[in-house]
Amino acid sequence: MHNARTALALSAPVLALLAGCGGGSGISSLMELDASAAEAVCADMVARAGPPATTLKTRYVAAGTRRPGTLTTGDFLGGHCVVTGSRDARTGVDGKPYAIGFELSLPDRWNGRFLYLGGGGNDGTLRDTTLSSSISIGTPSPLGQGYAVVSADGGHQGTSASFGADPQARIDHAYNAHDKTAQSAKALIAWRYGKQPDYAYFSGCSGGGRQGMMFSQRFPDYFDGITAGAPAMRVSSGATVAAMWNNRKLTDIAPAGADGKPVLSQAFSNGDLNLVANGVLAACDAGDGAVDGMVQNTKACRFDPAVLQCTGAKTDSCISAAQVGALKDVFGGPRNSAGQALYVTQPWDPGIRDSGWRLWTLGTSTTATPNSRYNVLMVDALVNEFFTPADPAFNPLAFNFDTDPARMQAFSAVYDTYRDDRLAAYKARGGKLLFIHGMADPIFSADEVQEYYERLAANNGGVAATQSFARTFLVPGMAHCSGGPATDTTDSLQAMVDWVEKGIAPDSIAARASASNAYFPNRTRPLCAYPKFAKYKGTGSIEDAANFSCEAG
Repeated sequence: MHNARTALALSAPVLALLAGCGGGSGISSLMELDASAAEAVCADMVARAGPPATTLKTRYVAAGTRRPGTLTTGDFLGGHCVVTGSRDARTGVDGKPYAIGFELSLPDRWNGRFLYLGGGGNDGTLRDTTLSSSISIGTPSPLGQGYAVVSADGGHQGTSASFGADPQARIDHAYNAHDKTAQSAKALIAWRYGKQPDYAYFSGCSGGGRQGMMFSQRFPDYFDGITAGAPAMRVSSGATVAAMWNNRKLTDIAPAGADGKPVLSQAFSNGDLNLVANGVLAACDAGDGAVDGMVQNTKACRFDPAVLQCTGAKTDSCISAAQVGALKDVFGGPRNSAGQALYVTQPWDPGIRDSGWRLWTLGTSTTATPNSRYNVLMVDALVNEFFTPADPAFNPLAFNFDTDPARMQAFSAVYDTYRDDRLAAYKARGGKLLFIHGMADPIFSADEVQEYYERLAANNGGVAATQSFARTFLVPGMAHCSGGPATDTTDSLQAMVDWVEKGIAPDSIAARASASNAYFPNRTRPLCAYPKFAKYKGTGSIEDAANFSCEAG
């Protein structure tokens, strides 16, 4: 819609540069400028390209001067314009300033694609648009490949959830800021290149995964392909209830420190967690045909931690009865006093031994002040945003599993994305959706994405029919979004592009462990479209994906 007016909106100096490049006012000239013209167009955007109620700042990054993120080796990025935007500035009911912030990087040599990078946590910061999404860590920079890339702060600045005191900030965080960011980015892309993107993609993990699901439901025409990693689809209800449940159960068995108060991090030692991981492997590792330290046949895995219980005093080779009970409570999921499940169960996976699991559940604090993410991130979100009204002084160890979940339902109705299990509009417009989830995720259970996908399939003619537009990939051993004894590096964006643009639906996605992986450096595996799993063929190296095939359980 901007094509006819784009060149007319450019300033006289920029038009002169275009003419000097032999371009004129055609679309191709706007997409293939030399460095000096591209820099001038970048600067010109501040005064001429901003959507309504938007403040823009730009800076031009010349080709060969920056690598993605903080890398000090590897390929340099091409020339690109970084646009930092702020729109809809206002003062909240709490007296604090608010605005919807975004960062958009526009490459000199555009490939016609637009990528929205999802956020995470409480948001409040802008993701580096030179990087891939948090579900594709270690993969090539999309900006370096020619994508126009945007990230957003969710409508507030700073990572504290205290913005929950302002009702509009809650709405912005739930969906409005992302709607406005997508609109602004597409308008700026059209101004810069003289055309709308040929294809639009979204990729994010955790809160970013929830944002992807939100787009597929509230704004189904915005993106051709959405990758939702470890989606926080019930974060403002079930998953946070589970975090409070787990925190309580683990604190209850933690030994007391010098002050007589429980030290959460010491509820399980690293040695204890290794015992549990080895117990899971003993029960489930061979189910995929290879004893390789990974559980691929996840649906067949059955484990009872009671097999590790000490017959006498606690030693390094067993766990106590209290520890067994806590594990059963945590992996069994939260319940109210009537026995009603308040969230899904957790799958058993040897990734429990990894620091990523401890980071969320136990933390590392050696005092009675816990630093687990349950206590730092999830409590902050619970008391400031998920409770309606907010209750900043709330004691998480006093969470009432009979009455407190009801305090979360008002915001859950706006924020959570687990309810729409049809996706009728997104399917009808031809959109594609990938779920990717680590089996050892300690905050958003992999059982949740499987349960959601089963409901989605039931409403869309079964798994085979649903795979025409939505597929799920489970990553054994992976913690939250990345890490763990896992092949956790995948180019899920390219898999999505091949599906959307070439019609090549991913039956499997190539995955590898990094060279620095502490468990299986450089190991490769196929990630298989659910419900299939990677099964060893019986011959060849277990480090090589070529010796595994995707099979039904």
